[in-house]
Amino acid sequence: MRIVYVEDNPANFVLVRKVLEAHGDYVVEQATSGEAGWAMIQADPPALVLLDLDLPAMPGLELARMLKADERLQGLPIVAISASVMKDERAQALEAGCMAFIEKPFDIQELRRVVAEATRASARRR
Repeated sequence: MRIVYVEDNPANFVLVRKVLEAHGDYVVEQATSGEAGWAMIQADPPALVLLDLDLPAMPGLELARMLKADERLQGLPIVAISASVMKDERAQALEAGCMAFIEKPFDIQELRRVVAEATRASARRR
């Protein structure tokens, strides 16, 4: 299953890709900005979007809202991944349409569990 990870930090992307591609179930592609993510997701919707909330120019929450407002993409599962310790960020992410929120540094087993759950939801949607 194809996953788009919108993440501007190359080290974070490489780690998540390594963890998720290890068993051969997923292919993880990177978009380094909200704008690039929007274009990539619109052109070829993936099974899941992993979304860093702290992005340059277009914040992750804005991209999540845009995806949920797009009729073709509103059913697409989005999982927020953030290092922010702001208490209300989790609530804001869920309010913007994210189905889950994973805190960085993340637990590998939790990431795998949440991604498996989200891609199952995506498969049912198709």
